[in-house]
Amino acid sequence: MPTAPGFVVLRQLGGDQWELLGEVPRKRGLPARAARTQAILDATNGKAADGEVYAAVLRSEWRIAGEWGPLNR
Repeated sequence: MPTAPGFVVLRQLGGDQWELLGEVPRKRGLPARAARTQAILDATNGKAADGEVYAAVLRSEWRIAGEWGPLNR
């Protein structure tokens, strides 16, 4: 069953470590970059700090990234 578009939002803790902040719905009508920025602001309740590194990954891409299997060789 399809779900509404949304983002999985993460904050980099340092090096290769990331913290999952949550999932937020995509704001309709915003261009892609603005929608990612809004998702980060929503996930941090507007407290995203300058100098911190965040990632907003489309929920559909996040799901696909976890679907893997051994290659048929």
